[in-house]
Amino acid sequence: MRNRIQAGFTMVELIVVIVILGILAAVALPKFMGLEREARIAAVKSMGGTLMSAAQMAHGVCMARNCANGNQNLDGNVITFANGYPNNATIWNLVQSSEGFTRVGNRFTKAGATTANCWVQYNQATIAANGVVTPPTLSYNGIVMTPQQENNINTSLRNGC
Repeated sequence: MRNRIQAGFTMVELIVVIVILGILAAVALPKFMGLEREARIAAVKSMGGTLMSAAQMAHGVCMARNCANGNQNLDGNVITFANGYPNNATIWNLVQSSEGFTRVGNRFTKAGATTANCWVQYNQATIAANGVVTPPTLSYNGIVMTPQQENNINTSLRNGC
């Protein structure tokens, strides 16, 4: 009697593997569906962090140079300061990379979003009548960032991005 050498997989083995892959895909696919939106939200929040970090660092330079208002040259970029912080018109000069964003003035809109409501905006520092300076703030879809508003901002970005 001759020994037969199996040359491939049987039809049953192939069907079992296909069924297992189908089950895995059905379980894993819903988990990955929302990742693109979450990535856009993370990018918008990261841009907000970049804007605030740049403003705070520029504020430190401004304090060291004893400036409050006017133009300063920072690494070859002219930055206009208002109340010791970069103003709306020149904050973008401090951002090293805005790849994936469209900038209009002080607003950065994430490219590829499902709506136009996927943006972060830098709001320059203000000064009250009594001379107290309020540091710059960020707005996400028109909501000013505060710890109390973070859940509202997250909801707004999930709907807009």
